[in-house]
Amino acid sequence: MLEHIHQVLNDCRLSLEQLMKNEQTLKQVEAAAMALAHCLNSGGRAFSCGNGGSMSDAMHFAEELSGRFRESRKPLAATAISDPGHITCTGNDFGYEYVFSRYIEAHARKGDILLAISTSGTSKNVIRAMEQAKALGAQVIGLTGKEDTPMKPLSDFYLWTKGEGLYADRVQELHIKCIHILIELCEKQLFGGETQA
Repeated sequence: MLEHIHQVLNDCRLSLEQLMKNEQTLKQVEAAAMALAHCLNSGGRAFSCGNGGSMSDAMHFAEELSGRFRESRKPLAATAISDPGHITCTGNDFGYEYVFSRYIEAHARKGDILLAISTSGTSKNVIRAMEQAKALGAQVIGLTGKEDTPMKPLSDFYLWTKGEGLYADRVQELHIKCIHILIELCEKQLFGGETQA
């Protein structure tokens, strides 16, 4: 068992090292954070979506903007598309492919920003949400686990994180690193060292 634990942690370390060497993604993280800060500072709103663990990450992203991350400051307009009533209604009446895109169509406006998360980069409902956001004039941050996916041409900012191993969990661990950095850089841009209750 201890040998397996060491192997898991080694895979985590190797995955993080790969991300640290991925200058393309690191530059995109920086640019996405500046775009997020500009959107929120201009009265825009941030939306986020994903399936399964990626929905949990989408919710994590939104709550740390609207609630707090590290220090107290004014709340920022961010919402994860996670309302069970909307998802079950839309899934039942239109199909699961539309659960995120219809929410974006209803709520997003030009100047807003969408964080779209899919470890595979092929989730149809996430891709439809990206298409809808682009059609409305919103910017899109794509967060995925592969260098080339259908999400890439729909992303203003394309963040891909290759994880060690055959499964999505290493990718998801890198995604939360990117999400935390996005939030931290956004806060620094908007508030500097100043915080408020």
